[in-house]
Amino acid sequence: MPQQVLPGRQNQDLDQDLAQLLNRRQWLQGLGALGLAAQLPAIARADSNTPLAMAPWPVSEQLFGLGVASGEPDASSVVLWTRLLPSASAPLLRPVAVHWELAQDAQFRQILRQGEALASPDGGHSVHVLAQGLEADRWYHYRFHCQGQTSATGRTRTAPAAGAAVARLRLVYASCQRWEHGYYAAWHHAREDDPDLVVFLGDYIYEYASPASAAKQQRSQLARLQPLAHAVTLQDYRDRYALHKSDPDLQAMHAHCPWLVTWDDHEVEDNYVGDDGVGKVQAFIAKRMAAYQAFYENMPLRASVACKQAGLALPPAHTPLYHQQSWGALAAMWVLDARQYRDAQACRAVTGKSPASVKAADCADLARNSRSFLGWSQERWLAAQLAGNSAANPESRRWSIICQQTLFAPRHFPNGRSSADTWDGYPAARQRLLRAMAEAQLRNTVLLGGDIHQNYVCRIQYLEGASPERVLASEFCGTSISSHSGTTQARVDAIVARNPHVLLARCDERGYGLCDITPKLWTTQLRVVNQPQYADSAAHTLARFVVEDQVAGPQWA
Repeated sequence: MPQQVLPGRQNQDLDQDLAQLLNRRQWLQGLGALGLAAQLPAIARADSNTPLAMAPWPVSEQLFGLGVASGEPDASSVVLWTRLLPSASAPLLRPVAVHWELAQDAQFRQILRQGEALASPDGGHSVHVLAQGLEADRWYHYRFHCQGQTSATGRTRTAPAAGAAVARLRLVYASCQRWEHGYYAAWHHAREDDPDLVVFLGDYIYEYASPASAAKQQRSQLARLQPLAHAVTLQDYRDRYALHKSDPDLQAMHAHCPWLVTWDDHEVEDNYVGDDGVGKVQAFIAKRMAAYQAFYENMPLRASVACKQAGLALPPAHTPLYHQQSWGALAAMWVLDARQYRDAQACRAVTGKSPASVKAADCADLARNSRSFLGWSQERWLAAQLAGNSAANPESRRWSIICQQTLFAPRHFPNGRSSADTWDGYPAARQRLLRAMAEAQLRNTVLLGGDIHQNYVCRIQYLEGASPERVLASEFCGTSISSHSGTTQARVDAIVARNPHVLLARCDERGYGLCDITPKLWTTQLRVVNQPQYADSAAHTLARFVVEDQVAGPQWA
């Protein structure tokens, strides 16, 4: 398609918005008029000599400065979300009532549902409303009121009723949006594509601080700086979400349609799994719990029973995030959690970092059958769910969509090593899922993934290298919204040469996937932005693929 610059926000405008947001956080932390921006050195953009630095920040009193969102729709209900930002004039030291409205029209002339919810300091002043008793397959509008202020208007929808004929589902899948690595122009273009649903596959935030030295900043090719320390405490994680949610393009995408979300590692710590992180176990578990609470506070998630009993404050020690989502007779989606219940990476030192890759000859642990990528309970749940959607079942949905965090297909590296933190590091677990997919006899299976900051399109084979080839599924593993890939296209090309099931692999572009799903055809466009270091970057379609009904595997379009 032609490369066209669409209306966007200039970088300096976005930095001013961030300035207003973080000034409120400064006040709450007792920093007063001290400008953290003044303490940060300027850096140069990778392609220019223009210095990039944060400016002094004016005070803002906007309670709804983090926007609105909705998520996890079913045929009769949807979660509505917002989070209040305390300010100097409204510190919100106690719970405060927030009024919500859901209407048939954007002008709120026909209000269908309304009520009050409490925004509590214990819950980060977040609000999660389950709007119920709604009509299936309908669009709605919603907003919030508090202390004389009104939020932006959000748009949301319900899913089609079970078994209902659906002509089309349009969804965006995306992941990995490190703040410093680029602006969120991808979200601007995703909103222009007008999806019914966004599936976010992890790494919504990154726990890191910005590089301190000018030399590291230059080498890292940063697009912008942020003043937050490496996240450890609950307040650290809350501030990190506030930082990301200050971006107007991300806010607009949240307000445009409902989201399904899951996490990966950077919502807590790089490459953590289960109870295994870096450092002392007790300290890591406390950090993980803080990160989990902040994730719940900032995402449009349905509250677990424990959350409801706790008055929306603390999620349980283990928060069930994986779930099934239906879209009429057209699609069944399974949103997975590949971090919370996973066994440690092969040959990982206790309380140490995960190895980036391992070699089977040097690591007997790699092939151990007892190691699970999803955790055994989730594995069994998913296998049962897939079996229930067998093509032999007259109530089965046409498309089975597995929404998980990373690349599922094998990657045989030229050096003979295997990635430790993807499914390659858990070959027995991958084979169990392949077996469950094969035994379920699904009509059409598609896997969506993220994490690796690269676009991969793959044929998923039951027994790799078998003849004749038996293809079970299609995989679209997406690139990042902004995060750098950390590799080169030459290295990726060398991997593709050793992996004939890979149709496309590109590491050098940022963006998202756009899927149009009909009963007879699945179409994926790999949408990429031209210049992710700019807020108003144009975008184009890198490639198109189709999956035909009852024909396993993607094809070039």
